[in-house]
Amino acid sequence: MSRVDTATVTAIELETQIPRANATQHSTANVSTTDSDAILQASRLADSTVPDGGYGWVVIFGCAVVAFWFVGTSYSWGVMQAALVEQGLSSASTLSFVGSVTTAFISVLAIVNSRVVRALGARATVMIGIGLVGIGEALAGFATTSVGGLFVTAGGVMGVGMSLCFITISVTPAQYFSKKRGLANGIVFAGGGLGGAITSFAIDGLIHRVGPAWTYRVIGLVTLATGLPAAYLIKERSPIRSATFIEWRLFLDHRFTTIFLAGAIGTFPLLVPPFFLPLYALSLNLSSSTGAGLVAGFNFSSAIGRIACGSLCDILGPLNTLFLALSLCGLSMIALWPVSDTLAPLVVFVVVNGASNGGFFATMPTVVGNVFGSARVAVAMGMIVTGWAGGYLMVYPSFSSLDQSKPKARLLVNDFISKGSPDCWILTRRIWRRARRPASIPPGNLLRWIYGAGVGRAGGDG
Repeated sequence: MSRVDTATVTAIELETQIPRANATQHSTANVSTTDSDAILQASRLADSTVPDGGYGWVVIFGCAVVAFWFVGTSYSWGVMQAALVEQGLSSASTLSFVGSVTTAFISVLAIVNSRVVRALGARATVMIGIGLVGIGEALAGFATTSVGGLFVTAGGVMGVGMSLCFITISVTPAQYFSKKRGLANGIVFAGGGLGGAITSFAIDGLIHRVGPAWTYRVIGLVTLATGLPAAYLIKERSPIRSATFIEWRLFLDHRFTTIFLAGAIGTFPLLVPPFFLPLYALSLNLSSSTGAGLVAGFNFSSAIGRIACGSLCDILGPLNTLFLALSLCGLSMIALWPVSDTLAPLVVFVVVNGASNGGFFATMPTVVGNVFGSARVAVAMGMIVTGWAGGYLMVYPSFSSLDQSKPKARLLVNDFISKGSPDCWILTRRIWRRARRPASIPPGNLLRWIYGAGVGRAGGDG
């Protein structure tokens, strides 16, 4: 029996050998904490055997290439959307829902996909995922004159594929890295930022040369040609075994609740800039190429931020790095966005916000793996990502009037970012401070815990 298998068996034994006396001496919350400690101990035993390199770097390369395509394509939707609006297919308020459906699948199917990756394995799951992304893009090339067709192809088919890719590249690196886990995750998601930068320019150039239809087809074929070989390189060190579909008891852990709420709140303003920069640039009388350049700059900054935050996870700790990324993102929207009505300040905002935005997504898998243990990273990550559905879905309807008038477009974006973002950041900070308390949340008191998050001293400012 290998050392990894021994660690897995140890996790089961530790859970089954908890003295029954604890059930009568402690509350339900304390028993939950004891169980969690057992799983964390088993995770640490398993992490002690990881190579922190070796074939793990090949897996990281494969994950980065997959992220290049599925993250890059989703973050470049604003460029395609602006072209379809200009073509007269439909209004931005209607087309925006296509991008909404695509990204929302990542959250909606997160828990289901965590089960899929455990059942099929990392390689099969990610190959199916990247295959659906490429096929969806190619099929979307035949639906650029039909809004309904885009919902099915660019929205549904691509969305399911992206959701499978996301969960796989989020949980697999944890099996190969422990001390360098933050850097490994940063490199993986930096591939997505770099993909967004390159894909933005590529899509804009192809649109001007061959039109939206063939742009989709070309991107789809290239995704299949490069993504499938990269996906084949991805495999887990040992099978991810867990009979649990959802661990409801995690909501009794203040750390999980904090991270869940921070992600659910933070995703509302996080997705506004990359998806609406092209239309916002047009409202400032800038060219479509300038809008694509801004998106590319945002994504390139995101790539730098993902690597930087990944490295900081290994130095400062993942929770501190996540809070730093969210804080910088919120402050950039408070201080820089209100004055970004010309190109120069808008570029500064794009760089700062892009770096912090990327840091959030690159840091989250490391936070989950380190805090809750690599043995349950798939389940915990699936549950946390499900909370992002509101941010993914509601960003687009919030801008339903974006195409009606250019001045109104600027006011709408400014109002949402400059007013909504501080509220989100302040609430996230208050919850974060409350989470410094060592005790679990008493059952039935979750709402009171949330609304009392800023009352009294919470054991440190986090």
